[in-house]
Amino acid sequence: MSAASDLIVSVSGIRGIVGKGLTAEAAARFAAAFGAFCRGQKVLLSRDSRPSGEMLRHAVTAGLVGAGCTVEDVGITSTPSCGFAVRFLRAAGGVQITASHNPAPWNGLKLFGLDGAVLSAEDGAIVRGLYESGDFPRAAWDGIGTTRVPPDVLTEHAQAVLDQVSVAAVAGSGFRVFLDANAGAGGPLGAKLLRDLGCEVVEHECEPTGKFRHEPEPIPAHLADVAPWVKQTGSAVGFVLDPDSDRLALIDETGACVSEEATLALAVKYRLRQHLGPVVINMSTSRMVEDAAREEGCECVRSAVGEANVVARMREVGAVIGGEGNGGVIEPRVGWVRDPFVGMAYILSLMAQERRPFSELVAGLPRYAMLKTKYEVSREKLPDALAALEDRWPGARVNREDGLRLDGSDWWLHVRGSNTEPVVRVIAEAPTEAQARELCEAAGKVVTGGEPAAAGSGEPRA
Repeated sequence: MSAASDLIVSVSGIRGIVGKGLTAEAAARFAAAFGAFCRGQKVLLSRDSRPSGEMLRHAVTAGLVGAGCTVEDVGITSTPSCGFAVRFLRAAGGVQITASHNPAPWNGLKLFGLDGAVLSAEDGAIVRGLYESGDFPRAAWDGIGTTRVPPDVLTEHAQAVLDQVSVAAVAGSGFRVFLDANAGAGGPLGAKLLRDLGCEVVEHECEPTGKFRHEPEPIPAHLADVAPWVKQTGSAVGFVLDPDSDRLALIDETGACVSEEATLALAVKYRLRQHLGPVVINMSTSRMVEDAAREEGCECVRSAVGEANVVARMREVGAVIGGEGNGGVIEPRVGWVRDPFVGMAYILSLMAQERRPFSELVAGLPRYAMLKTKYEVSREKLPDALAALEDRWPGARVNREDGLRLDGSDWWLHVRGSNTEPVVRVIAEAPTEAQARELCEAAGKVVTGGEPAAAGSGEPRA
């Protein structure tokens, strides 16, 4: 990954602050490189609701058309809808204009392959190479591509989700549901899906204006003003989407925010009741999901961090569901993208089955504390630091697929170098907050050289 002139370029796309690193020129060049990769075939284009998306839409269209592509522009829509539409419309690829949960000044381009999944690392590296070298063909005057508006994809996406659950069971429960889209792209589809499920919907900022009412990342710390509305409106559950709607945050009927890690755990719990099979999650996802799979006698496999890595492993093992602990649920029967609409349908279906308040469903999940920290460590020193960590916890199970993951009897620690900055990310999960903090602090001292790599007991203290 590189960040020349404040533009972050990676195998999954580009992103930056609009008007600084991310300009119309950069977007057009990157889109042209992707258009060349797609060999001038049909490419789907969509964007989230950020106001800068309109400018970037023109730049991306110019780049794609200049590469000879036919551009099917679906307008403002969610990232999972973009992935779904690529497959539904049989396009050669897709471009979603989005900065996901980054602050409002940011935007970017996210690329999809013809299978509707985020572009693989191998293919993404090819596009990045074309962009950086500029060595790719442009269409001549008589080979310029065209633009057109495709058929409605939101209705088809919603139906694909509805086909996976019993609409009658959810509708018969008469749920009132609070939905906060934070003026992002997923509000219209989210509200439609919930109504199709027979729910009474309390809509909050569901118009996709891009004028965010709170910080874009839907974590509990950013939802203090939103959460009380769930209780005040008498809603059975609250759902919160990020700007491009590939994450789902939860609020219970008392107005309490629920860890985003619970989203996937609850969805997995429902899915495995319908069909048993492998589950795939990344290295930094809560053990709650492993526990949910184990309850049903199913294997839970971990992959490197990153949606493309999760999808690749899901295909490899034939997973029936997968995802990431940031509120992202991946259901292969709908699409190969984190899909909060699947998450909403599955959680409501679980509530309908259990006939218990949502807070009780959450309370029934295993209780763990997770802490995420980072430390400044140069990339050259990281291999020695990881080796020292293995010595620090000699009794732990070791996984080196993505940095270093150590598993103890009831805790785990994941240490990996960032792809975007000279830091090491240290994430720990344990039965208590004190134990998780102790793990992170101890690991931090090792990777920064703050203490010798003396062997420990292998377990955090209570």
